[in-house]
Amino acid sequence: MRSNRRALVRLGAVAAAAALLATGCANSGDSAGGDSSATAVADLQDGMVNVAEAEGEPVEGGELSFAAYSEPKAVDPAKTIAAVTTGGLELVNVYDSLMRYDTESQSVVPQMAEGLTHSDDYRTWTMTLRDGVEFSDGTPLDAAAVKASQERYAQAKGPEAGLWTANVAGISTPDERTVVYELDKTWPEFDVMLTSGPGMIVAPSAGPPGEGFTPIGAGPFTLGEWRQGESMTLKANPDYWGGKPHLDAVKVVYMPTMEVSKETFFNDGVDMTFVREPDDVTELLGKNLPGYVNMTSAANTYIINAAPGRPGSDPRVRKAIQLATDPSVLAQRAYGDPEYGESELFPEYSRWHTDAAGPEFDPERAKKLVAEAKADGVGTTLVSINSPEQARQQQALALEAQLEAVGFDVDTKIMPTIGDQIRVIGSERNYDLGAWGLSYRESDPFAKMFDTMHSGGKQLYGMSTSPEMDVLVDQFQTATDKDAKLQAMAQIQQQVNEDVPFINIGYFAEYTAWHDNVHGVEGSSNSMILLGDAWKA
Repeated sequence: MRSNRRALVRLGAVAAAAALLATGCANSGDSAGGDSSATAVADLQDGMVNVAEAEGEPVEGGELSFAAYSEPKAVDPAKTIAAVTTGGLELVNVYDSLMRYDTESQSVVPQMAEGLTHSDDYRTWTMTLRDGVEFSDGTPLDAAAVKASQERYAQAKGPEAGLWTANVAGISTPDERTVVYELDKTWPEFDVMLTSGPGMIVAPSAGPPGEGFTPIGAGPFTLGEWRQGESMTLKANPDYWGGKPHLDAVKVVYMPTMEVSKETFFNDGVDMTFVREPDDVTELLGKNLPGYVNMTSAANTYIINAAPGRPGSDPRVRKAIQLATDPSVLAQRAYGDPEYGESELFPEYSRWHTDAAGPEFDPERAKKLVAEAKADGVGTTLVSINSPEQARQQQALALEAQLEAVGFDVDTKIMPTIGDQIRVIGSERNYDLGAWGLSYRESDPFAKMFDTMHSGGKQLYGMSTSPEMDVLVDQFQTATDKDAKLQAMAQIQQQVNEDVPFINIGYFAEYTAWHDNVHGVEGSSNSMILLGDAWKA
């Protein structure tokens, strides 16, 4: 069954991907599948790196351990962002996904679904489900279950529900294996949504979000023991549609910092770990360790709280913060290399790079704006929330110096853990400047751009929006050829320069690394990895 699934996935690239390739919207072939010889961050591309083909037959049994970036608040796609930094590994291995982003072909391919087609205007999408797929409770994953799960996601206001509900006008189920989506507008990359939260189907028996919810999906693993604040164990699902997993279990360990995770990994305390800071990525590459990479633009940012009563609600304050910030200096302080500093949304490595320049560095103009705001009684004391990583602490202190040089008072707070950082910024909103990762992906940045730029987005966390930006994000969505998309992207850059919802410091390579004895890892969108075929020698 496992070999049949592999053949179906490889043969089943959707028609949308082919159309986008024809119009030039897909990545060029020379970047597909990562770079097996990469030795530095600048060499990296989306895909596997330093991965050698395994010798011999897969070993059955055993437990694989993974040091996570942060602990999810729930094992429910309607509550947790489906990305590796926020619990995406746990989600995708409990629920699987209808579609999967494949870095080798640079396209979305069928996963739990058998196929996906679209109308010429990209407004009607028809999905065919595989026959015989079941949830771990033994009930069928049929068209009715898919529709119910996605309606549940929208009603619960899941992380990408704003984008989903703004576009999906209706879902119909002509038969038990067919799901038809009718969209309000053209959307050539709608299939990417089915690799993420909306594509992770929750069983009807799981219950509503919140208290009493039971994580029941159709993925290769089921939820075992969750020791909150410590670890989560996933147990193999023997009835997984893709074949019984080789592993008996996956143990996800939650550590306070990436530095602790990395050192534990080096000391063989865990089999896999995740890093994204450039110095950490460079260190792992120097050891020739295998891994999976997703390049993320605007991954090192400070979002600005523009909520009423906050200093950032005044456009002059936001503009002064932007003008006072020199990303190259911050990168030099944090990582010893100014090249990691980048004010443009998409640097030159990206296929989404345009000729539109990032914001300028002009501390003298920043001083004048701060003085004007103070004279009008606007507060200019900024609470800056930062992660505990050593490099980020150095970056925070450098930013504090730049902002205080133009007249701000900065209260820099270093959080004990990354989880605390996420809680204070994302949930409590008790910040003025928040060290954050917007993480616009090479595969398709639109979904994350909508959620973090559009007024209908669910991941704004207090950032400013504007009608002009809404129009531009919509234009990027509906464009069906590369030139039109790049034109919209250039205008988005210019609007970011004007609105200043955040300041961009630079890009990151998200890198999940593992020891040489780990094999069979499969990547997807948002740096998530599936472990249904994984094994340890």
